[in-house]
Formats: sequence, C-alpha cells, structure tokens
Amino acid sequence: MWLAIDSATDIASVAVGAPPATASGAQVQGARRHAAELLGLVAFALRPHRLRPADLDGIVVADGPGSFTGLRVGWATAKGLAHEAGLELRAAPALMAAAAGAAVKLGAVPIAACFDALRGDVFGAVYVIHAGRVETLVAPMVATLAELAARAAAPPALAVGDGAVRYAEDVRRWTGQAPVALEALPPGATMLLSLLPREGAARVIDDAAAEPVYGRPAEAQAKWEARHGRPLPDPSR
Repeated sequence: MWLAIDSATDIASVAVGAPPATASGAQVQGARRHAAELLGLVAFALRPHRLRPADLDGIVVADGPGSFTGLRVGWATAKGLAHEAGLELRAAPALMAAAAGAAVKLGAVPIAACFDALRGDVFGAVYVIHAGRVETLVAPMVATLAELAARAAAPPALAVGDGAVRYAEDVRRWTGQAPVALEALPPGATMLLSLLPREGAARVIDDAAAEPVYGRPAEAQAKWEARHGRPLPDPSR
C-alpha cells in the first residue's frame, strides 16, 4: 500500500492504495487550507484500512512546477512521514497526473496540462499516457501558452488545468476543444498512484535535502532579488 500526496495546485488530495489502484482518498480545495488540513487528509485516507504511515510501502508526492507554497507543504509532509517511517519516497509531476486524469477517457493521445503561473504564463507540459509507460512530448516548462504550443510538434487532443481554463480561447484555437478544469478530473493523488508503476513517470527521492521542481522563484523571492539586485542568500549555506 502506498500513500499519494498532491498539493501542487489549489486542490490538495491524498490517496491510499496498491498502485495503480486507489482504495481510499480525500481532497480539499483552497490553497490557504493546504498546510492546516493535509495531515488530516492523510489520517482520513489511512483510517479505513487501519494503517499507520509505518505500515505503508512508500509515498509518492506531486512534483512541480506548480504552486510554490503548495509544493513546499506537500513535500514537507511527504518527506517528514517518509523519514519517520523509513519509507521509500518518489515524485511525479502534478502536470503528468492531470494529463493522466484526462487519459482515463481519451487513452494514449497527446494531452497538454497547464497550470496558471500568473504573469501571463503557464506551467505546462504535453504527455501521452500509455498503458505501461509515460511519453513526455514537451517537458514541464514555464512559458506563455503560445510558447508551449510552439514547442509541441502537433496540437494535443485536449488541454487541462486552471491555466488552460484561464486562456480558454487560445486553447480552443490550439486544440480545437474546450479546456477541462482540474475539478472535472480524477483527484491528482489518485492519478499519482495510477502512474507509479509506469515507466518514465516517477523519480526516486533519496536525498533528504531534495526540493520539488518549482519552475521559478516564489513571488516574494523574485521581488527581493529585483529590489536588491542579487540572488536571495541560501539559508542552508
């Protein structure tokens, strides 16, 4: 049994199951609630199986790019639980999980996943979710939707995510289809469990100091660096 945690977007979700299946799960919407409720969601998902974290075989956490704060909360939770219980820890992009949610119905076709990155950009990627592997057509990047489209060899069958919804007209011109919101897809944590056995999906996290792929600095860090004209000092050094 594995625990999956996804807090890379406004929707935080957890799931428990024997990959690729999910046996139980929970989710909450609202980025400001992630820090306060994520551990409670984990306990809720474990409770039906009378499991403690130490009883698990491993944890898979959503990697970025995505919400800076959300990723930090999810990774801190996953790393803390994994360290305390001595569990294997893996990470897979939340964008991939979103694309996999659409692939449940569409099958192995190109799917773009786009999260709103503000400042006119999206965190975007394009995947084909095969039965036993994941093909990354465009690796996760921070770009305008037009730049993401230019990187893709051909238009995807569908675009999903809050970034796709925000730029809905551009998405329609690119894909020929209306974008699909995250709320209409299976929970991200459920899809992380489904991706875990597939080749090319997850990376092993074996460094206690490992960090998620943020995509770009947090807004506060960017403002500090712009004001001071130099990189923000690394407190670990």
